[in-house]
Amino acid sequence: MKPGIHPPYEPVVFRDKAGGFAFLTRSTATSDTTVEWEDGNTYPVVDVEISSASHPFYTGHARVLDTAGRVERFEQRYGRTRGAR
Repeated sequence: MKPGIHPPYEPVVFRDKAGGFAFLTRSTATSDTTVEWEDGNTYPVVDVEISSASHPFYTGHARVLDTAGRVERFEQRYGRTRGAR
């Protein structure tokens, strides 16, 4: 790599706010807040909204959409037109 043009690639803790899960990895992301990790060292911490610990695809807890209820609410609100296609 050419020196002086790339951001520093250092250890960073990513913390999932929704799942209470944190992992240590290397990244160019930085933060002013720090956390003491399990090894006793202090690292910058980046809070993320969602990670593999809380994402429905990885956890298997997908939300079921109530499509029938949506159609009924639409028909109640706007009525069903007969004969129109």
